[in-house]
Amino acid sequence: MVFKEIVDDKMLYMDLLLLADEQEDMIHRYLEKGTMYVLDDNGVKAECIVTDEGNAILEIKNIAVKPEYQGCGYGKALINFLIHRYTGKYSIMQVGTGDSALTVPFYEKCGFTRSHCIPNFFTDHYDHPIFECGVQLVDMIYLQRQL
Repeated sequence: MVFKEIVDDKMLYMDLLLLADEQEDMIHRYLEKGTMYVLDDNGVKAECIVTDEGNAILEIKNIAVKPEYQGCGYGKALINFLIHRYTGKYSIMQVGTGDSALTVPFYEKCGFTRSHCIPNFFTDHYDHPIFECGVQLVDMIYLQRQL
């Protein structure tokens, strides 16, 4: 398993990026300013993008695992890589995600705790309804962990 920083041609990974954020114009808001990593295990299995939000806060803007490899530990491996890579450089790692029974428990298992909520984020910022686990996402839940 190898973690690679992607500096050029980030658009080549749009299929993976769209798994975590299904509206391309939203991805373009952070794609170039963010640092992108891919997890390669006999081929790219997952990706993530992190951004410096100031005040010693690192934010995971996008993290996705190819559907056929979900549940195999690649997402957790990416989180652990980020923790190791950025501990001592940032104080807090945060992530904003839909209030979903799929994603919130994943981050909690990775040591994140709920921080705050942005009501109506998905209905206010996306041009179509976003569904996860059969439920329409409305609010953005922020989770944080110390680094």
